[in-house]
Amino acid sequence: MASQHNANLSAPTAAVLLIGNEILSGRTQDLNLAYMAKGLSDHGIRLSEARVIPDDESVIVNTLNTLRHANTYVFTTGGIGPTHDDITADCVAKAFNVGIDIHPEAQSILLSYWAERDVEPNADRLRMARIPDGASLIENPVSAAPGFCVENVYVMAGVPRIMQAMFDSVLPSLQRGAVINSVSVTCDLPEGTIASPLRALQAQFPDVDLGSYPGKLDGKYKVSLVGRSSDADQLQRVEQALHRLVESAGGNVLG
Repeated sequence: MASQHNANLSAPTAAVLLIGNEILSGRTQDLNLAYMAKGLSDHGIRLSEARVIPDDESVIVNTLNTLRHANTYVFTTGGIGPTHDDITADCVAKAFNVGIDIHPEAQSILLSYWAERDVEPNADRLRMARIPDGASLIENPVSAAPGFCVENVYVMAGVPRIMQAMFDSVLPSLQRGAVINSVSVTCDLPEGTIASPLRALQAQFPDVDLGSYPGKLDGKYKVSLVGRSSDADQLQRVEQALHRLVESAGGNVLG
């Protein structure tokens, strides 16, 4: 069972830590955050924040220690491959002040995978079997090299299809919270027109997260007014209030 730290047991939270110079440089477009955010939300876990940081030991260690004490769970992606800049496993070990070495089970998994494919093991490839002391492995059905979990920190690959497989395998074991549902009302009013009444509505329903999102529908301007909450009754009242808000402001509800 993962440590809950300071998080409210009835409202589990998570932070995502995307590690990699290639993301910060723009060479690689992150596809992992949206996938995890949806999965966590569907599981009733609130994503409190996400950070993108470089392959820098002190930055990784300090950020990880901050996030793991402030959230029920932390998920990291990237930096667990065979090259010199894959330093995430070492940084996690340092953050938890534990040793790191070749993990017998991880090594066995990798050796079997390579043998089936006539891949020659070498010291660099075996770096992927280095796991912090006391960690449990996260299965990698795509390319064998496992991720791992230390207390409430889940360390996963950066390659999206590998990360998604790892994430899907651990999600069912995590604490569930109240699922956040949403209602949406789309209208043809500019945000400046509805800003004040929307602010008043937010004050009336402080437990509902209200937002406005401009865009286009059939080439015409539109704004989607969205309410999010785990309270179905409040959401229903907010949806009705949003319809009244649009009508009283002289607008039309679209769709």
